[in-house]
Amino acid sequence: MNPKIKSLLIKFIKTFLPLLFGLFVFWLVFRKMDFKEILSILNRDVNFWIIALSLPFGLFANIIRAYRWNLLIEPLGYSPKKSNLVYAVLGNYGVNLVFPRLGEVWRCTMIARYEKISFTKLFGTLITDRLADTVMVALIVVAAFVMNVPYFDSFFQQHPESLDTFQKIVTSFWTYIIIITLALSVWLFFKLFKHLAWVKKFRKMLSSIWEGIRSIANMKKRRLFIFYTFLIWLGYFLYFYICFYAFPFTKDLGWNKGIIAFGMSSVAVAIPVQGSIGPWHAMVIAVLMGFGINSTDTGAFAFCVHTIQQLIFTAAFGLFGVLALPIANKGK
Repeated sequence: MNPKIKSLLIKFIKTFLPLLFGLFVFWLVFRKMDFKEILSILNRDVNFWIIALSLPFGLFANIIRAYRWNLLIEPLGYSPKKSNLVYAVLGNYGVNLVFPRLGEVWRCTMIARYEKISFTKLFGTLITDRLADTVMVALIVVAAFVMNVPYFDSFFQQHPESLDTFQKIVTSFWTYIIIITLALSVWLFFKLFKHLAWVKKFRKMLSSIWEGIRSIANMKKRRLFIFYTFLIWLGYFLYFYICFYAFPFTKDLGWNKGIIAFGMSSVAVAIPVQGSIGPWHAMVIAVLMGFGINSTDTGAFAFCVHTIQQLIFTAAFGLFGVLALPIANKGK
């Protein structure tokens, strides 16, 4: 295959395929809704000042994320400028709006360049950073379930197929056979072909990444790391939940239902689509409809909040981070 065609194909798969998937999900969710009515709701019922009040909490959470990342980098023997870390984290989200999941690579690349730190070690700390977030999302989902058992009990009674499918996957003998087979195949491959140059390079890269991950074991400020993690996710929750008060049909739902919607929306964010467009809307609309809100109102909430927070505000501070980083390090 022609190298240029191959390069274009890879770019298409990485960039446009996720976007097309997200737009397809978005279309599926909104295809039967009356967009004129949604726009009428936005014009008539929404308090945009309350949504504006939510925005600083999202920015605050991402700034704290930069400070938490610094705690993972310090055990490696480096002391990067905190302003650089803040700009890199903010820019990370801006890049992800165009190239899903490449923002993390960009973040590490920029800090490696300006702070003279090994990229692979930085990437290892980033994996630890993301693992901490995964644990937090899991805890939030569990907390939402524990605090709202009657709601979930009612939901699974109305949709028994959802629980049945999950149970079949978890209890299936073949699920574990597939997992074990894949793990053994990977181990055997690297064992048999360990003499190859690219395998040696890959193993060396994994070793550097593992060193970055192990930075948490050498961290002297673990309590601060946990505190920062709590602040990050408190900020994200308020970023989302305050918007409930901007709409007449969500303002009385209460924070316990807010945790359900927030937890499930956080799960949707894990899907590698630009700005989580589509999956985020689908998840939030499904949860709000489960609370008895009609589809048009839920569509108005999801469309409005996502557009302002993800497509406008995230793009704005993301662009700021991308531009500020080289300007602050001019001459390096």
